[in-house]
Amino acid sequence: MLRSLTIRDFVIVDSLELDFESGFTALTGETGAGKSILIDALSLALGARAEGSVVRVGQSRAEIAAEFDLSDNKAARRWLKDNELADDDANICLFRRVLDAGGRSKSFINGISVTLSQMRDLAEHLIDIHGQHEHQTLLKRDAQLALLDDFAGNATLLADVAAKHGAWSQLANMRAAREANEAAIAREFEDLTWQIGELDKLKFTPARWEETQADHRRLANAASLIEAAETAVNGLAEADNDVLSQIDELAGGLNDAAETDPALKEAVDLIASASVELREAATSLRHYLRKLDVDPARLSELDREIADVQEIARKFRIEPTRIPEYLQQKRDRLASLGGGQSLDALIGQEQAAHAAFMETAKKLTKTRQTAARKFAAEVTQSLQQLAMPGGKFAVEFAPREASASGLESCEFQVAAHEGQTLGALAKIASGGELSRVSLAIQMMSSAKGGVGTLIFDEVDSGIGGRVAEVVGRLLRALGGKHQVLAVTHLPQVAACAMNQFQVAKTARDGVATTTINALSPAKRVDEIARMLGGITITAATKKAAEEMLENAAKAKG
Repeated sequence: MLRSLTIRDFVIVDSLELDFESGFTALTGETGAGKSILIDALSLALGARAEGSVVRVGQSRAEIAAEFDLSDNKAARRWLKDNELADDDANICLFRRVLDAGGRSKSFINGISVTLSQMRDLAEHLIDIHGQHEHQTLLKRDAQLALLDDFAGNATLLADVAAKHGAWSQLANMRAAREANEAAIAREFEDLTWQIGELDKLKFTPARWEETQADHRRLANAASLIEAAETAVNGLAEADNDVLSQIDELAGGLNDAAETDPALKEAVDLIASASVELREAATSLRHYLRKLDVDPARLSELDREIADVQEIARKFRIEPTRIPEYLQQKRDRLASLGGGQSLDALIGQEQAAHAAFMETAKKLTKTRQTAARKFAAEVTQSLQQLAMPGGKFAVEFAPREASASGLESCEFQVAAHEGQTLGALAKIASGGELSRVSLAIQMMSSAKGGVGTLIFDEVDSGIGGRVAEVVGRLLRALGGKHQVLAVTHLPQVAACAMNQFQVAKTARDGVATTTINALSPAKRVDEIARMLGGITITAATKKAAEEMLENAAKAKG
């Protein structure tokens, strides 16, 4: 749940620090006071896009911080751990957003810099915001289908359908291209197959190419290498008066002298060490000579290998080192044209992919139909509570061209009154009725969601009287399982809240400023009275407000 919200220099807010409780909290105030600013600020703290214009006039930057309690939110705690953003206290999460007047922003989760995408990903586990114009979106068929899928929990199945549709579409496009350009593609198949065969025969790798060139250099210069090695061996150890013999003789003389003067011992040791290393060098050269041989046959074989590589490189106009890359390009192109297979084989693959897609898409259709019956029944039940007695809600399906989202579209239909024929929302429902249908759907879907905090921004617009009281009771009931914040202009809704904030706009030195204050029980009476009667609070409106609060408390007690 949301524990606190801190706002600095945002729009017309100077400085606000708000603490929130569980249950249902109402935010009220006069029109234009800035009730929705709190929602906008919270949205920005959770990753919504922003412009520099939201910074308060005359200030260089705005700062918003929101703290959440994750004690009952395993999904959010797991997300933080998986993204290495968990704080020492795993049950607390702090969002912080800083925006400057130039439009740049910095985002932090638990003090660590993050992207806006990361903020939004985590926010999906924490909060659900319903705006006052959301019922307009409800008129769009795609949005209706998305709502139904969300209700049905179809996310995994939808992803599977989309993946299989993509595989089928790719094969269908390949087959269509083959059929349209069969002759040209057949020639390209032949060329690609030949090219790949020529390149494959080389069995070329950069490591083997380096080794081949090194072996060739060695064998091509074998005679001079042998001569150089033999000369060195003879000079070191095998010729008359060779180097090692001279060193040994010198070492013997110095060794005798060192017995007279120990100061010579260091020189004796160094000569002995040099003698050992020279003997090792002579041994290494003899080993080299035994291995090195003039091998015309091997040299000829290496000549052919190098010539083959160079010939292919010239033929395809590439450097030898680019042969593996070029070969992969040809293989990729062949795969894009069907892998060199026949048109009949490609058609068979397409049919198999289509069958796999249809099987999964039909499963999706079945889950939608099952969910639609339950969805319609629950919305219909909610409509009875929202002063639409006899009202009915239904989900009508219509087939459409197969796509990544399945085989059908859906349309939400409503009969607002007893005896009225079901029809599309846009054609049947009035503005107030549409608001109530939207509210029923939003509250139902929110109640089933896993987030801890639900926010309703004037979603009760277009209703009043007894219906407003019912909405207030529904929100309070919802507050028994979730933290609920509702921006409202209806006293009947506000009276049902467990807590209430008053939003007010004041002028200081000619500059408008929004303030938000938690209301005591006595102040709640005054605010409800204002909402009932306007600016002037009379004894009658105050008494009515007291009765409204008492009745709301009794109804929930």
